[in-house]
Amino acid sequence: MTLKQVDGTLQPGADGQLQLQLKIASADVAALGWKHVGIDLQGALVRSSEDAWYCRGTLTLKGAPGGLMRKQGQFDLILDVGANTLQLDLGQDQNPAVSLALPLDQTSHVQARFIHMPLAWLQGPLSRAWAGRLTGGQLDGTLAMDFLPDGLQGAASLRLTKANFDGGSLAGQSVGLHGRLKIDVNATRSQVGLSGTLHGGDLLLGPVYANLPTHPTQLAFDLTAQGGSMRVDHLSYIDPDTLSLAGGFIFGADGSLHSMTMSRFGAHFPSAYEHYGKTWLATLGLNNLKTDGDLSGAVVLGANGLHTLRLRANGLDARDGGGRFRIEGLNGALDWNRNGTRPATTLAWNGLSMYRIPLGAGRSQWRSRDGVLRLQAPFYVPVFAGQFGVQRFEWQPDARKGNRVDMATTVTGVDMSKLSQALGWPRFHGTLAGSMPGLNYVDGTMRLQGGLSLNVFDGFVDVTDLSLKHPFGDTPELAADVRMQKLNLGAMTDVFDFGKITGDLHGDIDNLRLVDWSPVGFDAHLLADSGGRISQRAVNNLTSVGGGGIAGGLQGAVLKLFKSFRYDRIGLNCKLQGSVCTMSGLEPQGGGYLIVDGEGLPHLTVIGHQHRVSWPTLVARLRAAIDSGGPVVN
Repeated sequence: MTLKQVDGTLQPGADGQLQLQLKIASADVAALGWKHVGIDLQGALVRSSEDAWYCRGTLTLKGAPGGLMRKQGQFDLILDVGANTLQLDLGQDQNPAVSLALPLDQTSHVQARFIHMPLAWLQGPLSRAWAGRLTGGQLDGTLAMDFLPDGLQGAASLRLTKANFDGGSLAGQSVGLHGRLKIDVNATRSQVGLSGTLHGGDLLLGPVYANLPTHPTQLAFDLTAQGGSMRVDHLSYIDPDTLSLAGGFIFGADGSLHSMTMSRFGAHFPSAYEHYGKTWLATLGLNNLKTDGDLSGAVVLGANGLHTLRLRANGLDARDGGGRFRIEGLNGALDWNRNGTRPATTLAWNGLSMYRIPLGAGRSQWRSRDGVLRLQAPFYVPVFAGQFGVQRFEWQPDARKGNRVDMATTVTGVDMSKLSQALGWPRFHGTLAGSMPGLNYVDGTMRLQGGLSLNVFDGFVDVTDLSLKHPFGDTPELAADVRMQKLNLGAMTDVFDFGKITGDLHGDIDNLRLVDWSPVGFDAHLLADSGGRISQRAVNNLTSVGGGGIAGGLQGAVLKLFKSFRYDRIGLNCKLQGSVCTMSGLEPQGGGYLIVDGEGLPHLTVIGHQHRVSWPTLVARLRAAIDSGGPVVN
């Protein structure tokens, strides 16, 4: 203890009692966490018996941790030599808050009783064991503490009401707690043990955030702080019919999670999601889930990655609020370990869907060997009159870099009419098929080896070099190259209601990039070079898209006499970079570019004059070109 600028007086008052005035400019008390605390004490000193003194008055502290007695409060000090006791009672607004007592022959032992005491008043004494902050709430209960040469030890029975605290990895808001506490602090480490019940509020313990229910839940743990790091052992939490878990955590000095051992957990949905999983899953881009069923298992996470993952589902349902996925009736287990071989497991489901594409029921068998979870046999599920099959699936959860997922899949006979309707596209006929000999998941990106082939409009559309970043995040990013061969323009323009064009279309869309399913870049080349006919409406729409006009001496009045025209070639190119599309056509012509090269009489030539068009403007033109019954163009 260090005191500076001590000024005190003791003199008789008008009533004959001794009046005590004590002012200390700066007091440092390590056991209380005090540094440069100012003290202003005034009171009346009375000798109540031969061996006892009593002092009552006011006390104000300046700069004490947690705002202790920052506002003038009351104190009662009793020194009873005969009873071997020193007792100090503190209060504010005429209400008692804390009573401290210690034996005169063992001043290192303190007993305390708290009565609606502001929780923040404990900030100073707890600062030796915990680097966090107490910012609100009340405390009731009892505490016994021994101050040792190199630390302190204590035990308490406490009730916290609307407690607010922030310790980085351990934080709470309006938390209610009733339980027993043990404290053991020395020069090198601090230990705190807690066993009790929680009542409402919000609690953060490492990666676990909880919106606590109003009914009692059971919590117990042992916390050790040493060298800036924090370790939580023997963690046990039970919320009846909602969540139970047992395990521990280790946090670094910066509050980051170094390891986690969840030897047992069990969750019942939807209550487990609403109270404990909602905020954490939102950070992963999974918002507004609809859940039901049960999930249990164990997780061990070390400094070098995942070590153990065991999951068992019982009637689990999960549906993403954004319509990105749905799982119905998931039953079975997965059992993975970084080392050795684990027993084989089975996982089955009643239904799945991905981005509104429904997949039927399926059943799969799994086994973990040497850190890789492998599918033991291919499985197939129905999808829109066709079939989706998984021939190979290997998952390596602890892979810090490189392939976490490697899979081979096939798609056969998918009805494009049903698929297009499910995706909200104009309905058109055809089938989807493809073989994907490899699908890798690397650093948050799925990459497809092989390709998909769509048999649509009597031709083919091939998709290659397909990759998808953050597939279930808020802003998925898709990249691909697209090749089109011999698409029937008559069937295609009927579906998209652009105006009738006959002939065959082929082309490329290279370096296609979609962010949140909206185009941000591509290089498209569309060509119909086998001749055909084009309707007057299609001519008008192509003219609008290219920002051009009709050449070759054909006047508007004459044009109206014909419903369609013969053409030799149609070509239109667009390279999107940023928000600007660079336009071109079959060839340069008259300061513009040729879009339609007519054939025969009347001879039609359509020339585009705008070489750079903003993407929003081009989309608006396409929307205007399509009837309201057509698709929405993004």
